[in-house]
Amino acid sequence: MRKILSLLSLLSMVSAAGAADYKEHNIRPGLWEVTTTSMLLALVPQIPQDQMQKLTSLARQYGVDVPRIQDGTATSRICITQQMADQEIPSYFHAQQSGCGIKNGIRIENSYKMDIVCANPQLKGNGRAEGTFTTPESFTGWTIFNGSVQNTPVNEHADTNGRWISASCGTAESQ
Repeated sequence: MRKILSLLSLLSMVSAAGAADYKEHNIRPGLWEVTTTSMLLALVPQIPQDQMQKLTSLARQYGVDVPRIQDGTATSRICITQQMADQEIPSYFHAQQSGCGIKNGIRIENSYKMDIVCANPQLKGNGRAEGTFTTPESFTGWTIFNGSVQNTPVNEHADTNGRWISASCGTAESQ
């Protein structure tokens, strides 16, 4: 079950990466809502409630909030600061924290591409994320990841969408 949590963290950070990776058309800083849809997320309802509570508690210990998950879709809110919005290829605090890093990140006009490399005992493997900003307030993309989560093989594809909600982040934290 921690496998799902780790992969959710990975997918969320990639989604956050996309939301912070567009400078030319002035991506709007502020509160963004990011949705990630995948087959793996569709399995979350099968996790017993007590195990899900334990996973949520464990995630919080590592500074990760488990997004709302419903019908195979994880929805999270992410605060993008002006500094993050201004970065051509942003650094990823959660990617580094989970043992994952971004390599070969490029942006051409309103599209971005990056490789994901994870190398820690819990999460190992490689992935790719690509996306396009349709406006400074929305993006769409996808992520693939091949590797292992707690030594269990994972081959996952996820689709992501993001939309700007407001200039004020409220209680949402910067990624």
